Amino acid sequence: MSQAVPLYAQLINLLAAVILLLGFAMLAQRRVIQLIDLFALQGFALFLSTLVVAVKTGQHHLFYSAGLTLVLKVILLPWILHRLVRKLHIKGEVEGLINIPTTTLIGLGLVIIAFNVATPISQLSSTITRGTLGIALATVMLAFLMMITRKKAITQVVGFLAMENGLFLAATSATYGMPMVVELGIALDVLVGMVILGVFFFQIRDQFDSLDIHHMEQLKE
Repeated sequence: MSQAVPLYAQLINLLAAVILLLGFAMLAQRRVIQLIDLFALQGFALFLSTLVVAVKTGQHHLFYSAGLTLVLKVILLPWILHRLVRKLHIKGEVEGLINIPTTTLIGLGLVIIAFNVATPISQLSSTITRGTLGIALATVMLAFLMMITRKKAITQVVGFLAMENGLFLAATSATYGMPMVVELGIALDVLVGMVILGVFFFQIRDQFDSLDIHHMEQLKE
């Protein structure tokens, strides 16, 4: 008789699947406001997943990581992004370099590749979350795909932040997360980066009256 999967493992796998599904939703989303909301939901699912792992394993630093994820990726960063959208008067749909069906098919191919790559690596890990390593890698690849298929700078930033979500999930899956000093450093880098990018967005808008990064090709040294 096969051994039943523990409830905590089912919950972790469910939350990881939600993170991946939200990655696909972000990939297909063309409206900026809804894209930011999906990013916040992905951050909340990551927070819950980290919290479940922390409770089960007793890894105290994971409780701090979960709290940092909640404050930074669910509350602070979405608030900053929403504020930028309002200040920049970004409305309507965001154009992509590739249409949605084609992008989704490419995303499915990347997910298959991610699981094939992660399977032998996860077998070397002894963590209770090793089964979610493939999902974490797939989330990173979907976020990268979103970055390279979007024209607007702000949507590429959301893709970069979603990629960081996937990397954090991968770290939790493989080694129960990174040392707290590393996570605090990354959080600080992300916040500073958002401030710099916010200024950068306004400079692009003032120069080209648009946030389409292809206008930057007009710049000459």
